[in-house]
Amino acid sequence: MATKHASASKPSSKEVEDGKIFAFLGVFLTIIGFIIVLLAKKDNKYAMYYAKQGLVLFIAYVILWIIGIIPVLGWIIAILGSIFLLILWILGWIYALSGEEKPIPIIGQFADKFKI
Repeated sequence: MATKHASASKPSSKEVEDGKIFAFLGVFLTIIGFIIVLLAKKDNKYAMYYAKQGLVLFIAYVILWIIGIIPVLGWIIAILGSIFLLILWILGWIYALSGEEKPIPIIGQFADKFKI
């Protein structure tokens, strides 16, 4: 089965190798990583692809934090959502280091909406 993603053009292997560590940092450090990639490797499509996904992960964590303010039901949603986002975050690390542009499940579609 082929994996489909909304990336406009496939990055070159040199671009992937140059951006792999920044792609990892973009996911690993979420908002800080996004800023680092934006400042250091804005022209590297591979690094920016994963940095935008890290940004979406950060936004999802903020939304969960806000939901977690609601007593009982919000706490349950926040705990379960945090576990789910932790799994997606780890998948993001693996994908970023793989050398392929693979969208992180569920959040990858939102990252493609950012035109930076």
